[in-house]
Amino acid sequence: MIVRDLSIENNTERRVDSDGWTSVRLLLKNDGMGFSFHITTIHAGAELHMHYKNHFESVYCMEGTGSITDLATGETHQIRPGVMYALNNHDKHILRADAGGPMIMACVFNPPVTGKEVHGPDGAYAADTELEQTA
Repeated sequence: MIVRDLSIENNTERRVDSDGWTSVRLLLKNDGMGFSFHITTIHAGAELHMHYKNHFESVYCMEGTGSITDLATGETHQIRPGVMYALNNHDKHILRADAGGPMIMACVFNPPVTGKEVHGPDGAYAADTELEQTA
């Protein structure tokens, strides 16, 4: 059994800070679950251009409001507590947090991330094989 406390892990190497977001990775590849689980804060007013070409991601909004735009279709969906979205087609997207406050999101990645990933110039995390080659 794995038990982790967000308030503790927020002060460890499991916390990753990047431009526009902070993520605490509660489950990682080395936990052997086949997915990773993160609590991610999208900072107020952030606009993030992302493309998880090497991962599938599912996200559940727990707090805050914003929007997500599918760049393939141009369709924009409102994000608020209780809304889930899944990037089942490696969708290029723009995630925006409203200026009034941050969005707190629960995120699942498959394949799992190793822990220190940040978005590359193309908006994606590196594939695990790329991480192993550069490590």
